[in-house]
Amino acid sequence: MQDEAWIVLLRQGDEQAFKWLVERYRNLVYHTVLNILQNGDDADDAAQEVFIRVFQSINQFRGESAFTTWLYQVSVRKAIDILRRRQRRTRLRQWLPGWMPDEKKSMDTPFCHPGVEYDNREKAAILFKAISRLPEKQRIAFTLVKVQGLSFAEAAAAMQQHIKAVESLVTRAKQKLQQQLQTYNTEA
Repeated sequence: MQDEAWIVLLRQGDEQAFKWLVERYRNLVYHTVLNILQNGDDADDAAQEVFIRVFQSINQFRGESAFTTWLYQVSVRKAIDILRRRQRRTRLRQWLPGWMPDEKKSMDTPFCHPGVEYDNREKAAILFKAISRLPEKQRIAFTLVKVQGLSFAEAAAAMQQHIKAVESLVTRAKQKLQQQLQTYNTEA
């Protein structure tokens, strides 16, 4: 059955269609939010929330772009929501020291992407830490294009930005990453 037929069934609230959605797009959604959030637990939660959101709002998908583009948009928005929630909680921890100490410890552990080979984990952890320091839009554009492998056009559609804006964000992100990593290399 074609994606369009499954989408029609999703609009009707069909449970089998929801299972199809999760089976077909589980990796795409999970890796998108994982690469942005850099936390496996948050990525698990975000992926589940993305699928629930898609199921609840499937009627908002107008078919003007590919279904995967819309799915990326929902995934990126969910990841951004979680990043912003983290930032608010971090500010709260600064104002109220000692509050949420266990959560703070889990946020301080270095991110280790499950797809990175053991020999490269230390380098990958350094790179992902540098990526996490990028401004939000640069981080998302860089992640979608350089980590997820989307084209500039696909990333622009997912971010609801112009292609030139995404190209600029990725270029600035690469420059900042080079500066950060150069600083790291001179310290090591």
